[in-house]
Amino acid sequence: MPDASLPLIPVADLRVGHYVLLDLGWMEHPFPRNQFRLTSQRQIETIQALGLTRVRIDPARSDLEALEAPALPGADRRPADTPAAEASTPRTPSDPRAQALAEQRRSLQRCERQYHEGARRYRALQEAVERDPRAAAAEAHTLVGSLLADIDGQGESAIRLLGDVQGDRGAQHAMNVTVLALLLGRAMGLSADEQTALGLAAFVHDIGKVRLPDLVRYKDDAFTATQLKVYQEHVEHGVTLAQAMALAPPVVQAIAQHHEAADGSGFPRGCSGAEMSLAAHILALINRYDGMCNPLNPARALTPHEALSRLFAMQKSRFDAKTLSAFIRMVGVYPPGSIVQLSDGRFAQVQAVNAARPLKPRVLVHDPRTPRSEALLLDLQDTPDLSIQRSLRPDQLPCAALDYLEPRPRYCYFFERALRPEGEAREAAA
Repeated sequence: MPDASLPLIPVADLRVGHYVLLDLGWMEHPFPRNQFRLTSQRQIETIQALGLTRVRIDPARSDLEALEAPALPGADRRPADTPAAEASTPRTPSDPRAQALAEQRRSLQRCERQYHEGARRYRALQEAVERDPRAAAAEAHTLVGSLLADIDGQGESAIRLLGDVQGDRGAQHAMNVTVLALLLGRAMGLSADEQTALGLAAFVHDIGKVRLPDLVRYKDDAFTATQLKVYQEHVEHGVTLAQAMALAPPVVQAIAQHHEAADGSGFPRGCSGAEMSLAAHILALINRYDGMCNPLNPARALTPHEALSRLFAMQKSRFDAKTLSAFIRMVGVYPPGSIVQLSDGRFAQVQAVNAARPLKPRVLVHDPRTPRSEALLLDLQDTPDLSIQRSLRPDQLPCAALDYLEPRPRYCYFFERALRPEGEAREAAA
């Protein structure tokens, strides 16, 4: 429990540099720890989305600048033509915009909590797999079963970009690949048993890396030939561990083939596409996509749009054509995380893509009149006259838009219930 003698401050007064102590259980928030120094505005927004009104801080461990900082200029800015009386009137719970903003925050919070729970299970699996492989298998089955139940229970799903996710990169990679693989498997019509096998293979595909030295655990383009050979051995280690976990043969096969390629250029066997299972084709594609977006060296990271374009234009032969086409249809031309310019000239970041309507994503639009923490996502399916004009790299943004949109150093995904179809949304708003 936080020290009750430490001061409580309003959540609205939090600043980067404050050392916060959250009086919450670890499952009640998405952060790795209950006590930490705030390093980004996004962390503050996440705390605001938890519904807390006040938070305890430790002045002794906070940055002096944060303690002395005045209220942020424009924190309560409204459009210039908003009447003063209206601007000073707090929104009530019955305000439709306030309700929509609250639900938007709750949905993101749910996604981040479930994502962190999955990452926790992956770390538990890593710790248990050598000494108790059956317990490790139980962690995988529980996680995959939970994800499939959520996906099946919510109708259409939207792929959601998460906030400033912190933690182990191996666990994040496992979660990203699992989430995208399950959504793609469902879109391609896999049976329930096939989806379960795919999910298990996706979650544990890199488990063999627990037997690798830290130096070669994550692929680096600077590897020597010897280091690359040791790195590639994680596939064989993964197969051995999967068999010890008593995972089904289709799961083991997908793990064995997750670095193979349809044109025979993969490893460890260099098998052709016809020898690969559909689960392996899905896993190989999504594993490569996440590796391009989230490489070991962040300077070499591609934006989601760039990664998708390169897969299609330059590496198409490496992947099963049907699987690649289905993936592009699912994530759209501009996957979540893409920085874009809209047809009216504004800059935005794609936040969520409905797999059923991928060309009409929800975007966070740069609007200097509205604090980022109060910005509602713009659903392009409700704005037929507005479209995405082009994709941009973050360094192509004006400084103000870059500060507002805050592109992430890593891309992490989950899923949420898709918004209602366009006609229903308009009818509800009328």
